[in-house]
Amino acid sequence: MDILESIKMSVTTLIANKMRSGLTMLGIIIGNASVIATVGVGEGAQNFIASQLEGLGTNVLFVEPGSPEAANRPGPRPKTLVFADAQAIASQVPSVKGVAPELTGSELVKVGNQNLSVLVVGTTPDYPSVRGFELGTGRFITALDIERNKAVVVLGSQVADELFDENPLGKQIRLKNVSLEIIGVMQPKGSSFGTNYDETIFLPITTMANRIVGRTSPYGLEVTYISVAARDEGSMNAAQFQIENLLRLRHQITDEDDFTVTNQKDLMQTVDAISGALKLMLGAVASISLFVGGIGIMNIMLVSVTERTQEIGLRKAIGASQQDILIQFTIESIILAIAGGLVGTAIGVSGVLVVAEFTAFKAGVSWAAISVATGVSGGIGLFFGIVPARRAAKLDPIVALRTT
Repeated sequence: MDILESIKMSVTTLIANKMRSGLTMLGIIIGNASVIATVGVGEGAQNFIASQLEGLGTNVLFVEPGSPEAANRPGPRPKTLVFADAQAIASQVPSVKGVAPELTGSELVKVGNQNLSVLVVGTTPDYPSVRGFELGTGRFITALDIERNKAVVVLGSQVADELFDENPLGKQIRLKNVSLEIIGVMQPKGSSFGTNYDETIFLPITTMANRIVGRTSPYGLEVTYISVAARDEGSMNAAQFQIENLLRLRHQITDEDDFTVTNQKDLMQTVDAISGALKLMLGAVASISLFVGGIGIMNIMLVSVTERTQEIGLRKAIGASQQDILIQFTIESIILAIAGGLVGTAIGVSGVLVVAEFTAFKAGVSWAAISVATGVSGGIGLFFGIVPARRAAKLDPIVALRTT
């Protein structure tokens, strides 16, 4: 009997027992669907977080006041970051190309009878280049605006659209009873980590501190955090090292830091590590499903050998060899496993496409995962099918024919 005839006979046998064949494939179906969905959604989540990080700017480090160690330490609160720290970083750290201190808060903007809650960012001229923003019309904040505490403002694109029907340049908005002249409108930026930058307005940092929130202390003008752009990706670690040393010197620190420098590159590496660990864990769970599916195939095939003992005896009596019986039962196992793998792949791909359609995760179908999952399914069919196939092949034809 040739292979093609064995395949036809196996398919006929499996179709004749549709319910049992379907239940036998269930473990393989679940395992394959899990593998495809896990890889696809995992890559989608990884790409989503990467895009969110890119939205913060390119080669950016964030300097924040406080640190986990200092927050838990008894005694007076650590010094906060101040505007002078940002100026020192800009002038004394050679690995940086731009520094943008930020003083932020949520405020209510008024234009005529309209009120709009926005995120207010007090900052400096380097902000667009450091954070990857582009100006749409007008101009951004200048050093002179900061020096003179000018009452000027740059609007995010969505703020401009919601408050004005025409070009807003030169018009006024009110923020905490302070009239601000609109000098520019940013191009749409979108959202990053839950912050919609198009619903943001930008002021000179001194105007924000002195006229809006009154954020000064004995140490100087306090800032929420400082964004720093390194010269290039290769300079990020050097920039972090130099910033940390400079701030320790300025803050006269002898033990724990009273600030934290977060490296965007490290964040991405952390995300990759977490994503890789989750994929590995979920892949292990899916592998267990495939293993259980393989055991299910072996059990059902052993039952099938018992039920078809007389058929095996009859085939041997009319000339079928041990090899013919071995090949037929092995092929049945492989067909069950591959068919289960294909159904599982279809379910997994469908799940990935649904996630991509209805969530922010741009999940994609991984052809490598499909190839590996389908190949592993066939291997499982071969591995777990060989035992029942060998048992069937070794049956004595006379004893088999006498079996009731």
